[in-house]
Amino acid sequence: MSKYVLRVVVLAYLLFLLVLPVVLIGWKTFQHGLGPFFDALTTHEALHAFQVTFIVALWAVALNTVFGVGTAILLVRHRFPGKRILNAVIDLPLAVSPVVVGLALILVYGRFSSFGGWLEDHGIKIIFSTPGMVLATVFVALPLVVRAVVPVLEEMGDEQEQAAQTLGAGRWQTFRRITVPGIRSALAYGIVLCLARALGEYGAVAVVSGRLVGQTQTLTLYVEERFQNFEQPAAFAAATALALIAIVSLLVIKLLQRKAD
Repeated sequence: MSKYVLRVVVLAYLLFLLVLPVVLIGWKTFQHGLGPFFDALTTHEALHAFQVTFIVALWAVALNTVFGVGTAILLVRHRFPGKRILNAVIDLPLAVSPVVVGLALILVYGRFSSFGGWLEDHGIKIIFSTPGMVLATVFVALPLVVRAVVPVLEEMGDEQEQAAQTLGAGRWQTFRRITVPGIRSALAYGIVLCLARALGEYGAVAVVSGRLVGQTQTLTLYVEERFQNFEQPAAFAAATALALIAIVSLLVIKLLQRKAD
């Protein structure tokens, strides 16, 4: 009897916490048909929000992929002083609030800080522009690629890499022909996770972007701005688009997990 009660409790919890809110957003979006949905997403402001979102997300994914693979190799294949500290610092973005991250970036790169002021004097604007949004997104998604690749590297071992180097292969050749094929599925899994996290980021981006409509407004900021201005059809349409992106990302992640297994 207890297992049935537990199932009912879990299903009810998921229903009211996850399923029902998403279903209600979808119903609000499509209650008048597909026309208003596409009309809301094809306005200049919505298209610009999509553009900014994907630019920031793609830059963040690219930077975190390069950093994540390099850091994973460093943690698994090398021994050095401070390795445990580095391993712990990698998970810092999971513990720090994104709003705190945004505030910290303003303190470092803002125009009233020494470094940020020097950058702006030389024509490089970080805060309230795309570079600051990229930095904020990179920070919050930092551990995802690393934590996806590290276990696979540990399971692979370094025997094949050592054999390749013994046969005369260089480091880059070994990395390209041995390491990358071995971590390919895990790397793809981490990249999709990173992309999903970057597309849905709100807190840190909201602080460093300035929320300038038509300039530094991502899709998540667009949803909030439209809802607060009582333009609910546009807000629901953008929220549904984000939900659909999240669902597609989830399906891709599950597919990659099956291939990895």
